Amino acid sequence: MMFRMKRESWGSRLGFILAVSGSAIGLANIWRFPHLVGQYGGAAFVLVYLIFLILLGFPLLVGEISIGRNTSKSPAASFRQLGGKGWGAVGGLTIITGFIVSGFYSAVAGWIVGYLFESLQGNLTNFTTVTEAKEYFEGWMSSPWKTLGAQALFLGMATLILFYGVRKGIERANKILMPLLFFLLFFLFVYGLSLPRSNEAMKFLWNPDWTALTPAAILAALGQAFFTLSLGQGTMVTYGSYTPKSENLIFSCLPIVVMDTIVSLVAAGTIFTILFSVGSEGESGEALLFHTLPFVFSEIPFGFLFAPLFFLLVMLAALTSEVSALEPTVAFLMDRFGWSRKKAVAAAAAGAFLIGVPCALSPNVLSHIQPFGHSILSGLVTLGSDILIPIGGLSAALLIGWRWKGKRFIEEVSTGSKELFHKTKWLKPYLIFCVKFIAPVLIGIVLIQAFVT
Repeated sequence: MMFRMKRESWGSRLGFILAVSGSAIGLANIWRFPHLVGQYGGAAFVLVYLIFLILLGFPLLVGEISIGRNTSKSPAASFRQLGGKGWGAVGGLTIITGFIVSGFYSAVAGWIVGYLFESLQGNLTNFTTVTEAKEYFEGWMSSPWKTLGAQALFLGMATLILFYGVRKGIERANKILMPLLFFLLFFLFVYGLSLPRSNEAMKFLWNPDWTALTPAAILAALGQAFFTLSLGQGTMVTYGSYTPKSENLIFSCLPIVVMDTIVSLVAAGTIFTILFSVGSEGESGEALLFHTLPFVFSEIPFGFLFAPLFFLLVMLAALTSEVSALEPTVAFLMDRFGWSRKKAVAAAAAGAFLIGVPCALSPNVLSHIQPFGHSILSGLVTLGSDILIPIGGLSAALLIGWRWKGKRFIEEVSTGSKELFHKTKWLKPYLIFCVKFIAPVLIGIVLIQAFVT
């Protein structure tokens, strides 16, 4: 039984753009993208990445948002309405995916919250080697109270935002947090340009090295273009359900992709100018954020100031993404059971915390548990990011292109933008061809790569 409650909606186009951008801009932009650019040929990698954004990222972003706007329902109900009874389970899987992501994401983001407090106390700028920084991080991670407490604090912030709803919570928070994130990022980027060897860092990043553009590099660019926009996990369908029919989806989605790309590129420039100033090219992920950068902040001028600013920046990116990962579950509980928003948020946050607990404890008291040779955290990350998210994205592409049909998809997208489609004749065939043919093939490649590796 579905409960028909009055659907909340975005208060403005800017609010919608910032909220969706907040979902897209997350740890992958700062955690993974700079390393990929540096490893796989700089500007050569970026060019391939942009091509995949055009062929896959942007069309599927428009597609998922159009699904939600057409039905004004959660992903499970949206998929069922457009595809039939069996498709409801597929839409439900995308909600489960976002729920799992919100669980392990909260554990990892908790580390960032913990290191923000460590940096504010001046504990991250006294290292003389990367090994010292690594040992300090391992010591911090060995405490279950620190990892659990930081996870709970992070989830508490996300819960508070969600309690206030779409306009007063998600939209208002992103109108504050996203400009603050942009300001901090560009401030750190300008500082990085002032450091020694910044010219070398920029040349390293942006001079194309075509010899580094291997098949592995192309696959990495494809994966990044898909994952960076929070596709396949119910978020964009849910955010689309809050979007009014008068909204021009093309004009709204384009700046989202542009902002996500700019943040990724500026983050790469920021991190590499800082790393090059002490003669390091750095690593990715955990090693970059918690080993290499604390050592670098110990070496550069005013590192005691820039360390907390950097971890605040990363925390903001993680927070807006966590909110978006939880919202599909919240919307589903409200639609399916008629729960109030606060009850649905409390249930979703509690569930995410329970999923995140073994992830937060996997570096310490649960470190002996290694299913299939992986920690609990890495196992859930693999399940969610490498398998379930691509399945969700592939399902959305097949629903739009083959079940809902391209004609009805375009009718929905052109609502609010008929003049644009009338003037831009290539837009309709571009969207249909990409969603119907190119997206399934490319996402299939992502899935095959995941199972192979």
